[in-house]
Amino acid sequence: MDEQQELVVPQRDAHFFWILFKSTFIISAFTVGGGFVIIPLLKAKYVDEYHWIDDKTALDMVAIAQSMPGIVAANSAIILGYRMAGILGTIVALVATVLPCLITLTIISYCYDFFIQNNIIKMILKGMQCGATALIVNVGINLLVKQVKKMYILPILIIIATFIGNAVFNLNIMALILVDGLIGLMFMRAAKYN
Repeated sequence: MDEQQELVVPQRDAHFFWILFKSTFIISAFTVGGGFVIIPLLKAKYVDEYHWIDDKTALDMVAIAQSMPGIVAANSAIILGYRMAGILGTIVALVATVLPCLITLTIISYCYDFFIQNNIIKMILKGMQCGATALIVNVGINLLVKQVKKMYILPILIIIATFIGNAVFNLNIMALILVDGLIGLMFMRAAKYN
């Protein structure tokens, strides 16, 4: 989204809650492959299409959601719903996020033997994994490019060090994220007092 483009503040009526429910339901239904897949879907819907939030807010929401215990999609829905419409928005977004999972798992549990033995289903799932991987790589590249364009040295160093720590030295990703957060906190506090 262009920085000059203004955010839309929707009226909190029944139509707004229906759009919030429907869009969150669709995003949840297609978030296959883990929490990072939700980033481009959130951006496409709430940043690019509705203009309810900006790029930075969407990324901040997902970063907060990933740092909290639980499912990233549900955490993101809670944060987005609350930001958009308080407690009622939280409830609407959370129900819309959980429903596709409940529906899918209910169907799969009734047809488990069919799903586990069907080669077509296995190929579909493998294709979905490849698509999710492509989305995650795309998000990573976009984040890196944005940091390089801004010429922020610290975020670029954190990205590179975290990648090397996990890919080369096989360090625990949660420990790396915790260290990254502490580094960011220290530098923000140092910048605040300078």
